Amino acid sequence: MNNELPKTKIDERTGIEYHLEGDYYIPNLAIPKQEKITLNKYGRMRLEYLKEHKKAEYTIMIMDGTLNSHLKEIQETARNRVEQIINQLKEKSNLIEDMKNTDMLYWVGTMNSIKTQAEEIVFSELIYV
Repeated sequence: MNNELPKTKIDERTGIEYHLEGDYYIPNLAIPKQEKITLNKYGRMRLEYLKEHKKAEYTIMIMDGTLNSHLKEIQETARNRVEQIINQLKEKSNLIEDMKNTDMLYWVGTMNSIKTQAEEIVFSELIYV
């Protein structure tokens, strides 16, 4: 009579494969490979927000292999949205490029204010939701 356990087995209900370590079967789980991306400011902020405030969503995205594609989409959308809002706010403020030469401090101050407003809008729309 052979009492030796099989080295691997598959759970018929879940389809998960297990391997024998000592007297216990351990699941063969692996996180799928994800594409390598370089995160910009918005991607890093979204990642930190998910880690700190949306731990379940973060874990699910890691296990599904969708985290990097999500971050890539968020950072591209955020960058485009900031540019769009900046252009809209520049038009409303009547800020023109010629002001760089005539009143540089006013132009820089106004552009900094516009960029800050645009980023705050994007943070509330895309990053911190």
